[in-house]
Amino acid sequence: MNDMATSFDLIVIGAGSGLDVASAAAEHGLRVAIIEKDRMGGTCLNRGCIPTKLLIHSADIAETIKNASVFGINVSGFSVDFDKIMRRVNGITDTDSDSIKDGLKQSENPKLFAGDCKFIGNKRVAIRTNKDEEEQVITAEKILVAAGSKPRTPKLKGLSEVDYITSDEALRLRKQPRVLTFIGGGYIACELAHFFGSLGTEIHVIQRNDVLIPNEDKEISKRFTEIFSKKYNVHLGYTAESISKNNDTNNNDSETTFRVEAKDKSGKILEIDSDQVLVSVGRIPSTASLDLEKTGVNVDEKGFIVVDNYLETNVKGVFALGDIIGRYMFKHNANLEAQYAYTNMLHNDGKIPVDYAAMPHAIFTSPQIAGVGFTEQELVKKGIDYVKSTYPYIHTGMGEAIEDRDGFVKFLVDSKSRKIFRLPHYGN
Repeated sequence: MNDMATSFDLIVIGAGSGLDVASAAAEHGLRVAIIEKDRMGGTCLNRGCIPTKLLIHSADIAETIKNASVFGINVSGFSVDFDKIMRRVNGITDTDSDSIKDGLKQSENPKLFAGDCKFIGNKRVAIRTNKDEEEQVITAEKILVAAGSKPRTPKLKGLSEVDYITSDEALRLRKQPRVLTFIGGGYIACELAHFFGSLGTEIHVIQRNDVLIPNEDKEISKRFTEIFSKKYNVHLGYTAESISKNNDTNNNDSETTFRVEAKDKSGKILEIDSDQVLVSVGRIPSTASLDLEKTGVNVDEKGFIVVDNYLETNVKGVFALGDIIGRYMFKHNANLEAQYAYTNMLHNDGKIPVDYAAMPHAIFTSPQIAGVGFTEQELVKKGIDYVKSTYPYIHTGMGEAIEDRDGFVKFLVDSKSRKIFRLPHYGN
């Protein structure tokens, strides 16, 4: 390795929302390096919100066709060109990602380093752009770590011996699974279950909790679970114990299938055979390969980078944002933090704490879910006095128009001021 370091004013690790900071800093006159080992655009463009929403639109159309008779439209049936759906979605995202990369290749500032990186010393970063090439070393007084997150791999017997998929691979499949088993029942699993299930795949969801999407408001989780369970095979209260390849099938399918064994609290065993298994048990920060300890940056017990109210780590001049700090793992939050990170890195004497109020979110399943602020169980846990009110969609004009008899809106407000609660600041 060539230990001679090239100096920059700012190094940005991650070309998702970090790219916004890199471009703005370059326009401000700083010499900027941006490092990305994967496709340009980060998780959202390549493996997250953009491709999933494009896929789910096809699922929504299929579901509309299935329910068309309710509105006096008789449809005899439809067929699914799964490969065409996937080629369309990946064509859109890949074109956008390649366009970003082409633009950066032609730019000297910010300068793109496409490869893996790790810290090798105090604010010193080694980059390997090709396995056969020597590592390059760069350094800067200011560094922004925005490397995102990746699917978590659970400790599950047999998992390392089978070719299971995560949400990353699910977005690149070329063949539609006949039967698909999800391990995990959070929002990622439910969005992808809606996509595959609406197109005709038999869905099984193994969920250790007593409801799906348990982090949502309890009434939302309960109602959603009831609706989803009518459409798909939802196995609540079960924990996956093992996974194996199973050749002894009775489905007249010559292809090898997966067998997942799960167990509930009483010891009851559940065995499910399917031709694909998707593991969706949360996401972890992409910190393990960065060797952050070499530059003195602290992480918490889960591996998330610890930052203060201004997004600065314990090392002066080193900032972090987005999924890798684990506050709100949404693209719109990373974009919000990018604005603060840019301001706070360039104006050390006028730093501004990040204001997260109010952080909305949405889950694009069927039915769709959206929320902002505290859940009811959070208010109860905090001992906050509140008033709640719910209103069914069917009692609205649009609710009647679309025959929505399940949906509702729920408000949780301060019992005195009648205002929606603001979420608190993070940090010290």
